[in-house]
Amino acid sequence: MARSSGIVAGLTATALVGVCFLAYQAQASVSDAKAKPGASAAPAKTPAKPVDPLLLPANSGAGVRVVYALESRRVWLVEARNKVSKTFEVLPSTVHPKPGQYAVTSRSGQVPGSDGLTIEHVVRFTKADGVTIGFSAAVDGSMKAPDPKKKTGGVRMTRENGKAMWSFATVGTKIVVVP
Repeated sequence: MARSSGIVAGLTATALVGVCFLAYQAQASVSDAKAKPGASAAPAKTPAKPVDPLLLPANSGAGVRVVYALESRRVWLVEARNKVSKTFEVLPSTVHPKPGQYAVTSRSGQVPGSDGLTIEHVVRFTKADGVTIGFSAAVDGSMKAPDPKKKTGGVRMTRENGKAMWSFATVGTKIVVVP
C-alpha cells in the first residue's frame, strides 16, 4: 500500500508541475499580448501590402489626362498608354470638385487669386458652389493653406509643378477627379 501511495503521490506531483508550467506559459502569452499595443490573442494575419501613393489610382480613366485625387491631395499628368510623366502633391482649396470627368475650360498666364495672391499657370476645369475650380501656383512660391472662412477654388502647387501643368493641360485636356 505504501508503494501505491508513493506512485500516486509521484503522479500527482508530476501532474501538478505540468499544470503549473502550462499556467505559467498561458500567463506569459497574455502578458506579451498586453505589452504590445493592438495585439490580440487571435492568430496574426499577414499584413496587407501597402499601397504606393505615387501609383496612378485605379479607375482613373484612360488616355491623356490629368488625374486629381482629392483624399491623397495628389495630381498625375498621364500621357498615352497610362504613362505617368509627373506626379506631385497639391494643396486643395476650400471648395472641391465632385469626383468625375471634366475638361480644361480656360487658362491664364498670371492673374490675381481669390486669396489675394498673384497666381500663375492657371488651368481651370469646373465650377462648384459658384466658385471656379482650377490648378495654379502662387508667384511668390507660397503654399499656405487657404482661409477656411473664404470660398476659394484654387488647387495650389509649386511653381515648378505649375509650369509642368501649364505645358501639359491645354484647353480641352481631360481632367479626372477621383475621391
